[in-house]
Amino acid sequence: MGEARRIVVKVGSSSLTTASGGLDADRVDALVDVLAKVRSGGERELVLVSSGAIAAGLAPLGLTRRPRDLARQQAAASVGQGLLMARYTASFARYGVRAGQILLTSDDMSRRAHHRNASRTLDKLLAMGAFPVVNENDTVATDEIRFGDNDRLAALVAHLVHADLLVLLSDVDGVYDGDPARPGTSRISLVRGPEDLAHVEIGSAGKAGVGTGGMVTKIEAASIAAAAGIPVVLTSAIHAGDALAGADTGTYFHPTGRRSADRLLWLQHASTPQGSLTLDDGAVRAVVERRKSLLPAGIAGVEGEFSAGDPVELRDRAGRPVARGLVNFDAREIPRLIGRSTHDLARDLGPEYEREVVHRDDLVVLHP
Repeated sequence: MGEARRIVVKVGSSSLTTASGGLDADRVDALVDVLAKVRSGGERELVLVSSGAIAAGLAPLGLTRRPRDLARQQAAASVGQGLLMARYTASFARYGVRAGQILLTSDDMSRRAHHRNASRTLDKLLAMGAFPVVNENDTVATDEIRFGDNDRLAALVAHLVHADLLVLLSDVDGVYDGDPARPGTSRISLVRGPEDLAHVEIGSAGKAGVGTGGMVTKIEAASIAAAAGIPVVLTSAIHAGDALAGADTGTYFHPTGRRSADRLLWLQHASTPQGSLTLDDGAVRAVVERRKSLLPAGIAGVEGEFSAGDPVELRDRAGRPVARGLVNFDAREIPRLIGRSTHDLARDLGPEYEREVVHRDDLVVLHP
């Protein structure tokens, strides 16, 4: 961990704000002190995924707790995001470091051009010596295109920037084998795979009530990153320095898989299917076993309202999801394509119909 060159650090709302909402300047400065020190030698690059926009906007809008309705969450994010970045900008300026803001939605990341743009911007910010601060774009994100929590966003950003390490900072110093507040529980220092947590009681959101996550989302995020070949440390914000120095702190998630194509990880974990296509048995085998594109001849049914470019779920005849992909046709066009060859479609409907419904480069198989 101490030798990781490119690192993504995620910090939660509860580590940056007071229980009543509003940023805690001392907490932000303490985190920036650690991050600035780590990158001061010029050998390590850091990206910060920061929650806190909605929480920071609560007090200025007279809200005592995080609202449940989307409209007021967006309003709080609109006020709070500026406050959050202003605080980071001022704090990093103490070290002569420029902070750069990146706001993302899951819809951005599942589409090829948007995904490529996000990757290019992050790489350029790092190359120019700026400190990228990433957050979900809560002001415009709808329920259908939200990441849901910044833990998952952090795991996907770590994969996007080819990070050597992901550090998840919270108000708890690791994963425990029970409620940390109860006597007799102990910290789990190493997780080699899901089986190590099979019998662990996992808690929910933090005490402050200003965030969306909890230990469940952090473990899910750590699993996503580990499956993509990225080691993860989960610890408390006050131990950030120790984690970045490679000290024995928190819970370490050992990589369980290898890196895959960047965008496919986003497609699998960040996209929300807007509809579904039912495949016949031959198409299921072609897509799942031979990793082929989905052709019109293999489709047995369609559900939902979607447009070309939207993510859709591919299901077998029993209704089980087997894959997810970006569809090349609108939902209203699919019925007249079902069961037909691309040659016949081109002859009857025009050359633009001689193509895949879902191309294999835009498709990810969902493993059970």
